[in-house]
Amino acid sequence: MASSMEASFFLVFLLTFCSSIYSIFSATTTDLITTNQSIVDGETIVSSDGTFELGFFSPSGSSNRYIGIWYKQILPYVQTVVWVANREKPLTNTSSVQLKVNAPGILALLNEKNESIWSTNTSRSVQNPVAVLLDSGNLVVKDANDNNPEDFLWQSFHFPTDTHLPDMKLGKNFNTGHELYLSAWKNDNDPAPGKFTRIIDPTGYPQDLTKSGTNVLYRIGPWNGLRWSGAPIPLLTQSRLYTFQFIFNKDELYF
Repeated sequence: MASSMEASFFLVFLLTFCSSIYSIFSATTTDLITTNQSIVDGETIVSSDGTFELGFFSPSGSSNRYIGIWYKQILPYVQTVVWVANREKPLTNTSSVQLKVNAPGILALLNEKNESIWSTNTSRSVQNPVAVLLDSGNLVVKDANDNNPEDFLWQSFHFPTDTHLPDMKLGKNFNTGHELYLSAWKNDNDPAPGKFTRIIDPTGYPQDLTKSGTNVLYRIGPWNGLRWSGAPIPLLTQSRLYTFQFIFNKDELYF
């Protein structure tokens, strides 16, 4: 009887302890940055479902610091980075450096002199701007009270680095000329754009191309309504787990 009571007491204690730890963690993590706060080295924000995390990081074998987004819990002790902000402007010293949202609606990485190292852009302003890390891995700047994607001031999905996440578009806006494409890291410890790119070529029948500089290494044919016609069938065919969308009109081309 005594051992049974001790086991029950231990189980209750363990559940209470785990619940307390979870409550503390939940209370101290957030998915957004407001104008009243900032992120410094060692601090992060986490998407509401816990999938993605944003903060300062150093690639393996490098002491340079970058602002990036990575999968939070994909594997223990493995940091899978999916997006980098200042990929061409590494930080060698993050003392007094902060990532913050300014009143007009601009997310900026500022040094100790309050000078911008990297920043977003916007053509308009809002009264209550925030930066939010969405469950999709998309970092957006928006009005705190407006969740309409059409009203976002800026979003990282419009400036991809080397990773194509679900719901992210690759292609081109013909009205603005803005192109969305992937570019590989320069090497394993330098996220600056390397020579390899993946683009959607709008010439003639649009195709998905992998390039090294200006040389085409691989093409997978035009879109046939279900997949890229030249791709291996199991590779880019619709499935129960994922679907593809292809949009091509006078205003835009997106995959």
